[in-house]
Amino acid sequence: MSTESYRLPVAQPLTEAYIHRSDARIEELYGYYAGTASDWERRYRTLRDLAPARANAADVAESLRAYQAKQGASEEALANIAAISEGAPVVIGGQQAGLWTGPLLVIHKAVSIINAAKSASEQLGTKVVPVFWIAGEDHDWDEANHAYVISAEQELKKLAAARPEGPRTSVSRTAVAPEAWEQLIAELEQSLPHSEFKPLLLEKLAGLSQQSSSLSDMFAGLLCHLFGGEGLVLLDADSPELRRLESPMFRKLIERNDELEQAYLSAAGKVKSLGYTLQADVVPGSANLFLFHPEKGGERTLLHKKEGSFQDRKGLSAWSADELLHFADEQPELLSNNVLTRPLMQDYLFPVLGTVLGPGEIAYWALTGEAFRTLGMEMPIIVPRMSYTLIEGTIAKNMAKYELSFADVMERFDARKDAWLKEQDGLAIEEKFGAVKATFEDMYKPLVDMAASVQAGLAKLGETNMTKILEQISYMESKTVDAYNKQFEASIRQLDRIAASILPANKPQERVLSMVGYWNRYGDAWLGKLLEAPYDRTGGHEIVYL
Repeated sequence: MSTESYRLPVAQPLTEAYIHRSDARIEELYGYYAGTASDWERRYRTLRDLAPARANAADVAESLRAYQAKQGASEEALANIAAISEGAPVVIGGQQAGLWTGPLLVIHKAVSIINAAKSASEQLGTKVVPVFWIAGEDHDWDEANHAYVISAEQELKKLAAARPEGPRTSVSRTAVAPEAWEQLIAELEQSLPHSEFKPLLLEKLAGLSQQSSSLSDMFAGLLCHLFGGEGLVLLDADSPELRRLESPMFRKLIERNDELEQAYLSAAGKVKSLGYTLQADVVPGSANLFLFHPEKGGERTLLHKKEGSFQDRKGLSAWSADELLHFADEQPELLSNNVLTRPLMQDYLFPVLGTVLGPGEIAYWALTGEAFRTLGMEMPIIVPRMSYTLIEGTIAKNMAKYELSFADVMERFDARKDAWLKEQDGLAIEEKFGAVKATFEDMYKPLVDMAASVQAGLAKLGETNMTKILEQISYMESKTVDAYNKQFEASIRQLDRIAASILPANKPQERVLSMVGYWNRYGDAWLGKLLEAPYDRTGGHEIVYL
């Protein structure tokens, strides 16, 4: 297998500092470091000491077993669930459910979780289970409802599921009708190029859609299919069975809400004092919990503390602490975490050795350390997610043809494309039009000066007139260039195909393209190459040639 490394820029300075240990001041925000082998051993020992404070492992395993059975659990996944029931530590990470798993970064996260668990197992000499946390409780439909593919016409195409009528509730509670699945699959069939794997892909998606009442169901079914052999264990954060197990922790989050609020505010102050920008909202008075509004069809409502009660944003609905505690005890499915309390809930359910996070997540987890300590818990090891770029054979061939490196495409593609086109200009179009514009200016400026000497007001008119004439010359130049470049249309298409594959919509491939395009073209081979690619506990970017 052919791979090579590339240092992909990290948009979050705090994450960059954590990964590369370039700022010793932030170590107190995270505690452990994924790249230090002894930290994995230390965290493993601590997990055993904290075991009495966690949910019952057998009960958690039974919930996982029931959920995974709905998706068609593999023998490997069931064996891992059995290990969880006996107290095995886990490496966990998650993502909101997206259409057909959403962008490739979701696949990258699953691969990272699996490889991190394998790496930890080898070091510690014990079973470490990979777990994927499907954030089905999230309610941002527009973030979850779509997938991008490169069509048969070599264009980037968005396929999206329309949001059904009803309250703004979680993705897992938003039903997708059978006819909606049929329409989406039909659109996908029309969009994807023909291939030997296309019929099987469409058949698999059609089969899964028959047992999927939501995007989360389809998401879970696909992850089971793709990673069942790797033993990846799945959970849906909005599962009623799981909610019942979370009841004691929800009670604690409500009873000690003021202390947690201060912990988050204190951590936010530390992050800002170190010169970093907050990556999650830390607002005074926020309960950092959601309630599925019982009188509004389960609309997911963020809770704020005001005047001794918990209220919605506009103060139209309010609940006392006792009412929320009653929900926690009797109807925990009405409660839901936000990004700051979800880490605490995750650590309550599982003996989390490490959690695999993307760049933005690493930045906002810096806000949770004090909250962990407030509840007598400890932040797990933060494990940066690996990222990958898949390069197909035809793309690699065309990159070589136009002498483009991966860095050229990622960092300066437009400039390299323009430079190549200029090199093909045997008529020296730019040079000749430039000379005409320079000559015109030289000849016309004295006339403008003469007119201004006759009447000062004519100076502005003359400048405006000269600008318009230069614009017309430039317009003629662009039309000439376009006409001349038509003879290079095949090359331009090849160049644009390189960009569409590696940097679609001018973004890294992993943030845009869906895995279904690669499944359609390569069957299972593309995923096997990702699983076999080099792995690093501190993250990194690997270019994988298909």
